[in-house]
Amino acid sequence: MIKAFVVDNDRLRLADDLVANGDQVVWADLLNPTKEEETTIETWLGVAIPTREEMEEIEISSRLYIEDGAYFMTATLPAQTEIDDPLMSPVTFVLAGPRLVTIRYHEPKAFKTFPLRAEKVATGCTTGNTILIGLLEAIVDRLADILERAGRDIETISRDIFEARSTKVNKRNRDFQELLKAIGRKEDIASSIRDSLISLQRLTGFLAHVATQIKMSKDVRARIKTVSRDVLSLADHATFLSQKISFLLDATLGMISIKQNAIIKIFSVAAVIFLPPTLVASIYGMNFDVIPELKWELGYPFAIALMILSAILPFWYFRRRGWL
Repeated sequence: MIKAFVVDNDRLRLADDLVANGDQVVWADLLNPTKEEETTIETWLGVAIPTREEMEEIEISSRLYIEDGAYFMTATLPAQTEIDDPLMSPVTFVLAGPRLVTIRYHEPKAFKTFPLRAEKVATGCTTGNTILIGLLEAIVDRLADILERAGRDIETISRDIFEARSTKVNKRNRDFQELLKAIGRKEDIASSIRDSLISLQRLTGFLAHVATQIKMSKDVRARIKTVSRDVLSLADHATFLSQKISFLLDATLGMISIKQNAIIKIFSVAAVIFLPPTLVASIYGMNFDVIPELKWELGYPFAIALMILSAILPFWYFRRRGWL
């Protein structure tokens, strides 16, 4: 699908047809393009656009390059960020003179919100380079929103870990299982956003060089620097969140270990407490003809009292030492 945009009163307007409005189109957005649509764009732009396989290559030289006077820039962007399993896919920006072409195979939210805003408000996006800067600003804002939401979710997880848990073993185990799953999902999001920000950081550095080379206006160059600084700060924040998630994972595993050790300690103490009474019962349960207490009238109460006392003394000792 091809969406073609023209400038109308300093606002972007969706054109009915790319071919009919070819001279006025400043931005062509390709979503899951067919071979025919790729051919149409290449004819209109005058340069060949990359295939999906070429977009997915990770080498810098395959993502940031100049060809036939056009500048090709590819970044990895997330989509479906409303859920905890975002779809990561590359998006290529082709800047050829006053025209911009974007090629994508998924729908990042910025590609929905930016055109709507540019149609309603005069944002100054009248050429390919200004539209590219506006798009990058919208993308960075969206990534910042995702990181803010992830940060709030991580704070909630942190409180759940360190607050008092349920005393019921089954309920407590289910709680820890859910926490581990939540931590894993947040780590996936943080890692995905960090990868996206790294690709954007490289893109903005390349774009800053392009801006100097083709002598873009001072305002555009200043906006590129601002976007670059924002991307750098968000990358640092994403790294911080990843480190915090690693700490929470270690803390959760530590809490699980503490709970398991407490259960094992209870069984160990119970075994030690019941060991002396078992020894006494074993002695008086031996089948020998001559046992001094066998004919004693108080032998049975004496044995019972001795077993109780032998159980109380270890319990008292453990309490005195603070082991219980």
